[in-house]
Amino acid sequence: MQLASIDWVVIAISLAVAFAPAVFLARRAGRGTAEFFASGRSAPWWLIGTSMVATTFSTDTPNLVTDFVRTNGVSQNWAWWSFLLTGMMTVFFYSRLWRRSKALTDLEFYELRYSGRSAAFVRGFRAVYLGLIFNCAIMATVTLAAAKIANVMLGWSRLQTVLLCGVICVIFSAMSGLWGVMASDMIQFAIAMVGVFAAAYVALSQPQVGGLSGLVSRVDPATLRLLPDFSDWGLTLSILVVPLTIQWWSVWYPGAEPGGGSYIAQRMLAAKNERHAMAATLWFNIAHYALRPWPWVIVALCSILVFPSLDDIRVALPHVSEDLIGHDMAYPAMLTLLPAGLLGLLIASLLSAYVSTMSTHLNWGCSYLVNDLYRRFLRPDSSERHLVWVSRGVTALLMVCAGLTVFILTTAGEAFKLLLSIGAGTGLIYLLRWFWWRINAWSEIAAMAASFTISLGLFLARRAGLDLSAELALVISVAVTTAVWVAVTYLTPATERATLQRFYSLIRPSGRGWARVVDVTESKKPSDPVGPAFLGWALGCAFVYSTLFATGAMLYGQTAQAVVCGVVAIATGVGLIKVVPRLWAEPEQEKGM
Repeated sequence: MQLASIDWVVIAISLAVAFAPAVFLARRAGRGTAEFFASGRSAPWWLIGTSMVATTFSTDTPNLVTDFVRTNGVSQNWAWWSFLLTGMMTVFFYSRLWRRSKALTDLEFYELRYSGRSAAFVRGFRAVYLGLIFNCAIMATVTLAAAKIANVMLGWSRLQTVLLCGVICVIFSAMSGLWGVMASDMIQFAIAMVGVFAAAYVALSQPQVGGLSGLVSRVDPATLRLLPDFSDWGLTLSILVVPLTIQWWSVWYPGAEPGGGSYIAQRMLAAKNERHAMAATLWFNIAHYALRPWPWVIVALCSILVFPSLDDIRVALPHVSEDLIGHDMAYPAMLTLLPAGLLGLLIASLLSAYVSTMSTHLNWGCSYLVNDLYRRFLRPDSSERHLVWVSRGVTALLMVCAGLTVFILTTAGEAFKLLLSIGAGTGLIYLLRWFWWRINAWSEIAAMAASFTISLGLFLARRAGLDLSAELALVISVAVTTAVWVAVTYLTPATERATLQRFYSLIRPSGRGWARVVDVTESKKPSDPVGPAFLGWALGCAFVYSTLFATGAMLYGQTAQAVVCGVVAIATGVGLIKVVPRLWAEPEQEKGM
């Protein structure tokens, strides 16, 4: 494709505006690791929540959604819609606990919760496992999507995209720190949202589509379904039953971790106080699941009419490398239909989304490797200035590792399934460790090692020709991993009682899971109420899902269903407004936080 001059002007202006906050906040980021990794623990909820949304709005997400819609219909998106269950659980059960810990990174949790060498080992092991290995796999999937889009839109090779985008991300991330990342996320998110709505509008305007009414009448009704066809039990099991019954609580996936973790925990730890941590996470889940998916879904549905098969994509994009062709390529193929000006805005929005996601992952992974590995084990006496400069060097190293990993993957769907399987079986431990004293550091080590070994082995076996569905592989991995870590929990010594008492006094978890080992009456500060938390979780999930369904029904022209879902959304929204204030921490509990 040849971009017009107006496209380059739009791209330049958009990127200059998006990256301006990083320049202004660069000096602040250099003050120390608390500013570089946690924004001085003074960020407001609206900035944190929007940053979370922007981070999960990466270049691979619309490609992934398109892959799902074209292969198994809209209902395939339950593979990630199901994660709302754990997202809302983080809001009402875990967000305040994370902020209450006063940690700089979520890996500091391990030496707050566990004792001895095993606690130190799991902190260092997880810093490398997540900060380097897992994080580079995630960044590689994002960069793979960027490479596919750049190949379509600009004719760049995979190597060109990796080099150019890598340099941009490293400069931005190393300079700005978390303050700059979050501030830029606000602008980048706005640009990205304008871009995706423009893409949806142009897609609907294509003669093969004929607007919303034409789309609904021409696309197979089975593809439009928000729920799968229950007469096809195999499909229903894989795209709805397994995600809603097993996947959401058992799988560790960045941005949707059971109990919160990774960059979501990093954002909560950067909040002003517990209220801001909870409000930010609530806003993130509403925006991520209820407000954002439909523009992607609309473009994906339109692509079925414009490019019905992979051969149509090949014909339309003869310059694209054969190894990049897949159903996920239909999204960037649809972007080639945009007129001058809008095309530049779309490229700017996609680049903004890419940099937003990558900068978060670079900062997050760097925080693990520098704070939880380098400072904790190698140079504990390092100055803050030294650690900031080390962080900038590690940022570049992470980008190099991610860039090399890009050349291993082929499609967004394949990468998504691999990441899900690698974290399979570990989720339950992250939910229970706050509320059950018996879980120890070896429980977590066993869970991570078993999950990685089993899932990677099954993945390679399937690549070699073993007839095993991804869903069955997930169930096997969850079952075996859970059995391993539960057995290890009872076979290894419990955490020292003094450590458990300190943790309980600091965090104040709810329930009776600590009564056997600590004096639950010692702390004068009450624990969080369980009943309102469960009610808030149920209302939050119902509100988001009913809003998602109401929007879909309106787009499909199903007025009666839209009204019913809209009424449910209003009712549950009112319920949320009444429940949330009952969960706010008392002002005196927040002093000094």
